[in-house]
Amino acid sequence: MMNKKIAAVVVTYNRKKLLAECINALLAQTYRNLDILVIDNASTDGTREIVEAFKNPQIRYINTGENLGGAGGFQFGVKQGANAEYDYLWLMDDDSIPTPNALEKLIETADTVGNFGFLSSKVLWKNQSLCKMNIPKVSLNHKLTNFNGNKPKKIIMGTFVSFLVPVKVVKEIGLPIKEFFIWADDFEYSRRISRKYSAYFVPESIVIHKCKSNTGSNIVNDSSKRFNRYRYAYRNEVYLYRREGIAGWNHLLLKTGLHLTKVILKAPDNKKTRLKIICESTLKGLSFNPKIEYINNGKEKNE
Repeated sequence: MMNKKIAAVVVTYNRKKLLAECINALLAQTYRNLDILVIDNASTDGTREIVEAFKNPQIRYINTGENLGGAGGFQFGVKQGANAEYDYLWLMDDDSIPTPNALEKLIETADTVGNFGFLSSKVLWKNQSLCKMNIPKVSLNHKLTNFNGNKPKKIIMGTFVSFLVPVKVVKEIGLPIKEFFIWADDFEYSRRISRKYSAYFVPESIVIHKCKSNTGSNIVNDSSKRFNRYRYAYRNEVYLYRREGIAGWNHLLLKTGLHLTKVILKAPDNKKTRLKIICESTLKGLSFNPKIEYINNGKEKNE
């Protein structure tokens, strides 16, 4: 297993300093059979020059030509990697800093568990606490709570911050959905996979996520500058959970009701706008039906 060829797919947009730190961490991995695909969502901050300055044949820079969002960037990158001669793709944001043996521990687990859909690392924030936005889910309503030990733990959803997926699974399951643009694309993709394959959290594989804060995302108290992001979040989650039948609809009803109530009781300002975003975006999710693209023969179909 240790001779498997792997591509790290790193999606970036105007964060060249963090990207450089991410690339250096990837080049320092103890698992050596690793290429790096930098998927640049048309950055304007000199990202290309930073990448080219490495002058390393392991690194391949690809500019998407426009800002496709995180979801579009990962779809683009997964397609590039799956069409090349790789065994696994290791997906991550540009602010993900893997510890030196993070990939080695993932590959060891891949060898141990055999046939699997995806593996997720333990993601810590800058102060070494758990990164709240990257906690995997063990069921539709519950997140993982036991992060200790050295044995892999079954999960059903993970995030694109150290997400290892076999290329053969990509070819069967299809690509991430670019129309999500941002948010929930990783939960949708990981759940699409875990409906058919076992998936695991790997506690010995550790990655630092250098996101700005460790409070998670919450429309109740977030800045009005970020409101537009929540339009994608609520729409995309309806698509994700409506696929789960009665359990999914129950989850959506409870979550939507809870969020509306919290906005009414706790939002510091713009309550009407916040409520409107939740309601309108949730309704849009009912008819949101993007196509899943498959790479084997270029076909597309609705799931």
